[in-house]
Amino acid sequence: MKDVLMRSLMFVPAHSDKLMQSASKVDADILLLDIEDSVQPVANKQVARNKIIEYVKNGMFKGRIIFPRINDRESGQLLKDVSQLTIPGIAGFMYPKAKRGEDIYFFDKLLETIEFEKGYDIGSFKIIALIETASAVMNVQEICASSNRVVAIAFGSEDFITDLEGIHDQEHLSLFSPRAMIAMGARAQNVIPIDTVHVRVKDLEDLEKNLQLSVKLGFEGMLVLNPIEIPLVHKYYSPSKEEVQHSKEILISDQLARKEGVGVAIINGKFIGPPFVAKAKKILEKDKLIKSKKQ
Repeated sequence: MKDVLMRSLMFVPAHSDKLMQSASKVDADILLLDIEDSVQPVANKQVARNKIIEYVKNGMFKGRIIFPRINDRESGQLLKDVSQLTIPGIAGFMYPKAKRGEDIYFFDKLLETIEFEKGYDIGSFKIIALIETASAVMNVQEICASSNRVVAIAFGSEDFITDLEGIHDQEHLSLFSPRAMIAMGARAQNVIPIDTVHVRVKDLEDLEKNLQLSVKLGFEGMLVLNPIEIPLVHKYYSPSKEEVQHSKEILISDQLARKEGVGVAIINGKFIGPPFVAKAKKILEKDKLIKSKKQ
């Protein structure tokens, strides 16, 4: 899924008609139709499955990228989730509470069995693994490498803090180390890192501070709870006009330097080595993808 934007991934309680209808109109890159934590009591989980199937089949989410957040392997709900929701229009699944690579390997093989039985190509349904425990953070590279289906990992900070028996402080200092480890571990395995939700939903000033740090740490996108967060989230995970222009200048200068046999280009007194060129190419590719989505 290299040609898919993952700036904003918005949770939507799938048992709610009101929220599902509203979600079909928001500009989130990916919709995480939730069957897990936000869907209670347990009887509502089947209601959620039924509504996902109904909304996908009637075209309500046509053109949208859908990843239901399913229940974990110890819930007693997992088989129902994937056997019913492996349907056209579903890109894959967000798998919660992955603690180690074997959890994702198990889920991979379950999907493989269902794909075989239903006649899908093996590997059709992708995985976003949710990192929610201390053990998951410590095993992040193993989780990323456990299946070729894993396209992204996302940080679930509140469950992590509970598992850690720590405190989610106002400055978010307790989350700095796990965020950095998750971003580095994902990038090391060529998997997209997605930052945690911003729990103070209406505090957009604090959200912006979080986004500034998130981008510096290497995250590609963020989990979103409310549509009001999306404009800021997209702003920070999208290249600015200045970045796009500078990237174009880097590539032009690099090509000219190669043509003239100079070796390394210089812009404003700075050497433009291979890392700068590689980053410029990624920025322009992302800008092109964003513009294609708007068309």
